[in-house]
Amino acid sequence: MPLDISKLLKKKQAVILERWMTNQMADNSMREDLMSNEDLRQESDELISALVKTINDNNINNPDSDDFDQVIEILGGISISRSRQGFSPRETGLFIISLKEALLQVLREEVKDLAQFVDLSLAISRLMDGFSIMTFETFIKGREEVILRQTDEITEISTPVIRVWDGILALPIIGTLDSARTQVVMESLLTEIVESSSSVAILDISGVPTVDSLVAQHLLKTVSATRLMGAECIISGIRPEIAQTIVHLGIDLSDIVTKASLASALQYAFRTMRLEVRKNAAKL
Repeated sequence: MPLDISKLLKKKQAVILERWMTNQMADNSMREDLMSNEDLRQESDELISALVKTINDNNINNPDSDDFDQVIEILGGISISRSRQGFSPRETGLFIISLKEALLQVLREEVKDLAQFVDLSLAISRLMDGFSIMTFETFIKGREEVILRQTDEITEISTPVIRVWDGILALPIIGTLDSARTQVVMESLLTEIVESSSSVAILDISGVPTVDSLVAQHLLKTVSATRLMGAECIISGIRPEIAQTIVHLGIDLSDIVTKASLASALQYAFRTMRLEVRKNAAKL
């Protein structure tokens, strides 16, 4: 007599959940610091309930069936959440693999006919493997989103525009300049020029490890954009090795004011704006 897989799994749903929880808790890499046992049980119960409600003899061999939309939606939410919480791919994959083990354990106990057990085991394995692939794909997408967001945040943090004096801005650049970062630098600098009505902007490249032709072109673009806004641009932090590199590359910076240090650039900016800073000789 053919076995109804749907009825079997519904009958054994509670047993499957407990076996699944046992399998997950037995793994030494279980991250209790990222998720409590109660939250883990809630996620597991939600998924097994959706799976048991959906699976039948017609769709068991097709993980792409529309019948499993709810299951896939739950898996997608769990994968995205875990990628943002800091779970590893292995830890996320264990979530599905341990469910497959629990299902196979129950089948081995309940299905007495060997041929029927083999057929159902293969079908369950294919189904869960398909879900595993979907889980990994969603996890990778979630991790990529996290990395991109963190990269954007780091880029914004690493390009601060500082108001060092009325009418004088300084932008210390740390790390390598690429096209995307140059765009952020220009947008931040130009926005601050407008908001502060500054007439002098200092680009400090002391923290730029190397200057090649591409980096130099990005700097020139920033200087040109600054000038279009009516502000004079000074490049500071020109170390001896950077100066030699610029000369060897044949890059023309003759029409741009360059200084060896930020202090020298600031002194030049003061003279340009006819400002004078004096040391107060009076004792406090």
